[in-house]
Amino acid sequence: MQEENEIISYSDLEKKIKKFIKDEDELQQIRKAYEFAKEKHQGKKRISGEDFINHPLNVANILADLNVDSTTLVAALLHETINHGKTTKEEIAAEFGEEVANIVASISKINKLTLNDDSESSAIYLRKVLVGLSEDVRVLFIKLADRLHNMRTIWALSTESQKRKVHETETVLIPIAHRLGINSLKSELENLCLKYSRPDIYQDVLDKLNDSIEDLNAYLLEMKESISDILTENGVKFEIKGRVKSVHSIYKKLSKGKKFSEIHDILALRVFVEKESDCYLVVGLIHAKYRPVPGRFKDYIAMPKENMYQSLHTTVFGRNGYHFEIQIRTYEMDEIAEKGMAAHWTYKEKGTVKIQKIMEQKLEMFRNLIEASNTTSDAEFASNVSNEFLSPMIYVFTPKGDVVELPIDATPIDFAYRIHSEVGDKTVGAIVNEKIVPLDYALEDGDIVKINTSNTSTPKQEWLSFVKTTQAKNKIKAFFSKQDRLSYITKGKNILEKEIRRKKLAINEICSEENIKKVITELKLKDLDDLYLAIGSLRYTPTYIINLIKQDKKSVSDALLDKVKTYNYSAKNDYKNDILVAGTNDIKVTIAKCCKPVFGDEIVGYVTKGDGVSVHLKSCKNVLKTARLIDVSWNQNTDKTYLTDLKIETLPSKNALLEIITKASLRNVYVEAIKNNDFEDYTLFEITVKIKNKDDLDNFINDLEILPFIKKVTRINR
Repeated sequence: MQEENEIISYSDLEKKIKKFIKDEDELQQIRKAYEFAKEKHQGKKRISGEDFINHPLNVANILADLNVDSTTLVAALLHETINHGKTTKEEIAAEFGEEVANIVASISKINKLTLNDDSESSAIYLRKVLVGLSEDVRVLFIKLADRLHNMRTIWALSTESQKRKVHETETVLIPIAHRLGINSLKSELENLCLKYSRPDIYQDVLDKLNDSIEDLNAYLLEMKESISDILTENGVKFEIKGRVKSVHSIYKKLSKGKKFSEIHDILALRVFVEKESDCYLVVGLIHAKYRPVPGRFKDYIAMPKENMYQSLHTTVFGRNGYHFEIQIRTYEMDEIAEKGMAAHWTYKEKGTVKIQKIMEQKLEMFRNLIEASNTTSDAEFASNVSNEFLSPMIYVFTPKGDVVELPIDATPIDFAYRIHSEVGDKTVGAIVNEKIVPLDYALEDGDIVKINTSNTSTPKQEWLSFVKTTQAKNKIKAFFSKQDRLSYITKGKNILEKEIRRKKLAINEICSEENIKKVITELKLKDLDDLYLAIGSLRYTPTYIINLIKQDKKSVSDALLDKVKTYNYSAKNDYKNDILVAGTNDIKVTIAKCCKPVFGDEIVGYVTKGDGVSVHLKSCKNVLKTARLIDVSWNQNTDKTYLTDLKIETLPSKNALLEIITKASLRNVYVEAIKNNDFEDYTLFEITVKIKNKDDLDNFINDLEILPFIKKVTRINR
């Protein structure tokens, strides 16, 4: 573990990164980032007393141990320049490019958030924001390194602040480090959390280790030399390291009821070899000399852990009753074990196909979760994150022996889609361990799964009720969305042609290339299929389309105004739209994007030129002095939800975004998008919310206005 108050220089960092980054332009960009950050942080001190620039230097130094790419290192050096350096995303983009600017902006948003209580719900909200904002996984690498350095200097904070940081780290960041497979960061974070959350226990374990450290090191050296002799005699190329297990790993054993004197496996050796086959040779040679402890052999090479970890584990009896845990792995496996997903950048240029494949699977899972965040509720998204990113996984096999990672209780359908989307779409049955099982069967660790397919088969709607992975859900939904579109196109074509025949008109004449082109242009549609889709989905009636074609001297808006003028207001109409337009149940109605009214707002209709009726707030500045307005009203039977935009001006507050999201959730208001701009003495948020009606919106705004850091909340009218 690095000394907690260690001060490093840029030359120390540069010496380290030159070992794995050779491109002079990249090295120059990293130095430029350091100089930029140094200037922005000039004169600032951290609570611990050292110059502020020491923090980004340490963060970059931690990441350099993971051999990350130059972009990550540049962003690490700049990661506090927005929050603490008074710079902007635009300035960073101009100096270092959009990719770096996006990473820095994301980490700046994340660093403004903290948990406001000890509840699991708060942790879930923070996880949602972490994952939602981290569209580039490298943002999380920087966040983890940022937290590790902050934990190394946590002694400078108050006891209450220490408690909060430890809670955040244990409930949110350590699980993410584990899922990303970055063991080197995870282990140190665990030790530091224990040191500051349970200092008495930490010190007690440390004292007991120190009391016996000389004997323990002697036993390690003796065992190390013995195994080295065995492997040398058998011509194995190897490297071997020994260590006493960490305080945290010993604490975990104590927390299960063991006494310190009863813990015999606190000594560990790690053997590195060049080839996978050598791993099995080494374990055999060790077992021939030292008796293995029953039930303690684990083959994580054939069945990797969920975070890509691969190694052979065995525990053998040694001197004085001590057990030695021995891990045997290749150098490549060790790289992944310590760096996890960060090793993707280490190996991406080396042509190591196996490593690239594993990393891409992890990144694809990450991307699937982020994509799903745009279409799911907070509760569903939190569940997806918990199940697919932070929870233990199972490992099942294809008949050829390839390993597939899935969440617990995943089904054969999840397995099929993980293999390939076409396999999933065409699945008709599954065989698990040579037995036929139903498609909703819950797979178990170690199952061998064979999928039966048929070229004539398609996904079933009921699959959505039992699949577990976001990937499978997205693929199934996408299939039916496409099917619905094709169905509506066919339906629309049939409806239009039927109406043309009913009116005793010629189909070829009405649907001539010239007429269709005119209608598509008038209605701002893409093509003929789009027109059929509009008719089939009841956006337009066939009569309206035929009338448009026949009224070739009138524009769409003129025809609509004529219809409004002749509307019989005393007649009863059974409208199915959520917004009622006088006499126009067959015209396209859209919510104006400038003011985005919601159910219950006072509204007015504007007859557009070529795009139906646009519905605005009566107070909308864009229609106050406009002609071509018509009466519209809300259908009282509607149960739809609506999007609208709010502008929220706040005092500087680390918890502002989290508090806003929490208030929204309590009111069942879904936050669809968030943008923020930081100014010297305030922050401006623009948020898009999905809401049922004006009353719910007013209640949400009232909830926000009573928060102490809120200056003003207003509806946006662009």
